[in-house]
Amino acid sequence: MSKNNEIEAKIILPEQVYQQLCGDFNIKTCFTQENYYFDTNNGLLKDNNISCRIRLFDNSAEQTLKVPHQNPVQQKFHEATEINDSLPLEQAQNLIKQSAQRQEISFSGNVGHFLQSHFAAASQLHLQTYSKTKRILAVGPQDCELTFDKSQYPDGYQDYELEIENPDPELIKAVLAKLKDKYHIVQNFSNTNQAKIARAFKHRGKM
Repeated sequence: MSKNNEIEAKIILPEQVYQQLCGDFNIKTCFTQENYYFDTNNGLLKDNNISCRIRLFDNSAEQTLKVPHQNPVQQKFHEATEINDSLPLEQAQNLIKQSAQRQEISFSGNVGHFLQSHFAAASQLHLQTYSKTKRILAVGPQDCELTFDKSQYPDGYQDYELEIENPDPELIKAVLAKLKDKYHIVQNFSNTNQAKIARAFKHRGKM
């Protein structure tokens, strides 16, 4: 289990800028992941600004809650408390399959403990939507790690995203300023700090 404070800048990019970034920075690793998002049918977690997901990798999995941070250290970037539990891949796949078939499932570990402690309807969570992402981790300015994501959603829609996650918000600010200047990235409300879960709900089509 891990519990950490997540501070990150997130910007949805034009495909051309995404391709430029991928070509210009040294890549540390590249992998695919699948994100499956859970909520009650009436959006209980969404109403409390909480997201719940199971993430699948090639040989492992994890379950995660993102909850609002009670004492954020900054206001400019997205900040949340992230609660993670590792899962065996087969167990995670079975949970997703059972929920997709409208069977009742329960989350265990620290994620389950939080849900059961805060919500009487914790047993009513169901799979609502998903995203599939190709993720590239690269070495950016000032040795700050950059994340480049290409994601696809249930209706076939794709988008491209830059994420800069770091415990130092001043470093995020400095690195982001350099990238915006060099690649002419324009930030606005519609492309900034837009969570994948929100885009997955918007583009879930007919599951």
